Amino acid sequence: MKNKLVVALLIIGGIVLLNIAASFFFFRLDLTEEKRYSLSNATQSLLEGLAEKDTADVFVKVYLDGDELPGGFERLKRAVSETLEEFKVYGGTKINYTFINPNSETDPKKREEFYMQLAQKGMTPTRIVDTKNGRQVETIIFPYTLVSSGKFELPVLLLKGTQGKTAEEKLNQSYENVEYELATAIRKLTQTDRKKIGLLAEFTKLKPLNFSDLIASLQERYDLFIINSKQSSTFEGLDAIILPKPDMPVDDSTKYKIDQFIMGGGRALFFVDGLKVDSVGLEGNYAQPLDLNLTDLLFKYGVRINNNIVKDGASCAVIPLVVGELGDRPNIQPVPYRYFPLINNFGKSLITNNIDLVYSRYVASMDTVRADGVTKVPLLMTSPYTKVLNAPAFITFNDARTDTDQAEYKGGVKTIAYLLEGKFQSLYKNQIIDPKATGFKAESEPTKIIVCSDGDLIVNEVSQKTGNPLPLGYDKATQHTFGNKDFVLNAIDYLIDENGVIKARGKEVKLRPLDKLRTRDERTFWQILNIGLPVGLVIVFGFVLQWLRRKNYGSV
Repeated sequence: MKNKLVVALLIIGGIVLLNIAASFFFFRLDLTEEKRYSLSNATQSLLEGLAEKDTADVFVKVYLDGDELPGGFERLKRAVSETLEEFKVYGGTKINYTFINPNSETDPKKREEFYMQLAQKGMTPTRIVDTKNGRQVETIIFPYTLVSSGKFELPVLLLKGTQGKTAEEKLNQSYENVEYELATAIRKLTQTDRKKIGLLAEFTKLKPLNFSDLIASLQERYDLFIINSKQSSTFEGLDAIILPKPDMPVDDSTKYKIDQFIMGGGRALFFVDGLKVDSVGLEGNYAQPLDLNLTDLLFKYGVRINNNIVKDGASCAVIPLVVGELGDRPNIQPVPYRYFPLINNFGKSLITNNIDLVYSRYVASMDTVRADGVTKVPLLMTSPYTKVLNAPAFITFNDARTDTDQAEYKGGVKTIAYLLEGKFQSLYKNQIIDPKATGFKAESEPTKIIVCSDGDLIVNEVSQKTGNPLPLGYDKATQHTFGNKDFVLNAIDYLIDENGVIKARGKEVKLRPLDKLRTRDERTFWQILNIGLPVGLVIVFGFVLQWLRRKNYGSV
């Protein structure tokens, strides 16, 4: 009896000590293969830093809720709930969230008013048609969260997937992006130390209106400066610079400043065309070589933009074109235009993970050249079915009227954007430098640049009716917004904050679908097994327990 008492006291004491230790040492175990319940270190630091920065509390309203969500959306809702639970573990009382069912209101008028309120905040509904009991049922879903802190709030779209993927794959991509999307919104609302971005817009004839969506998006995350390079002695103090679609030569003084900015560890993004295409008429136009005074600079860093235009015969955008007459009116139909490749071939990078197709226009091919100490990662690539037109290239919309001859499109995959990482050699190394120049650097610190052979990739169109800018990547013919903005913002995020929230984009959740043939052929067997096995085990356990009692205590 005494020994039993000692054992009991030891067990109780051990439990007490374990609880005391647990209050000092925090740990969580994620036993899943993909670590789906684990947050990236950057997200953890972001959430833990909320209390240190003494920021306002963060409130997350999730509108993806309801009793009759389709299976895939129920899984997405569960992913959001699990992620927010993890956020609360690290963010503590700074993180608060609630789930709201937009369809809970029984009064149709009040429900419509609530829908309008959500739409005014930038949350448009998704209509899902499902079959239940042999009848089609339409469900209105708002796959959004509204993240707010203090006086500011941001809608976050949870349903993001690549065109061409199945509905299940799109939902899985959305599942993978939940942490990144929510953490990015929280960072936007709470960050106090903002990075500085410079836009070298003086070398393009396009108006600020043509970059308005890019500018607005950058201003949400960073401090943006429109740089006049001729009046700036250096670009020191900036974290990154962007050269957006230049159509006139960059002067030597600015080129030197760009080079030395990169040598000092600065990040840079070049969106540069290979040929100059001013306008295209049905009768045709010639695309001419474009001398921007950047060839030697980019060549030194490891890439060359060729003076050509790539036509993609397998993946391209459509344009509205008159294909005939319909009565007394022209018959306008969307027709594939091979000069506008839709990029659906991405390199393995956090920048391009799970983004939608990227819309491009009049792209040039790119080659890599030797640059010691520089790693070159392809980001955007065409399909294998390409045809290259060297300058001067004849361009016409009438090209869309002809069918694709596969025999002509054997150019193979062409890369139109590269990420360059490493230590770069200065273009001006071993050259005579202006005696007035001070602090010259011949080799860079470890840094990164991105070069894209399509200046239009970051240009938004302007509505002819209203004169207002359209979203970046928006295609008027299909009324779809492609992934151009996500690509650019991810690229900048990666360049200037590679160990930041962008790391959350690396999360991968594998789909493990059931074998459809086996589930069809072996359905009855597995149903019997799943129902009968638990019942059988309970019966066997009862018999064994009864037998042991009889053996130990005799018959009752």
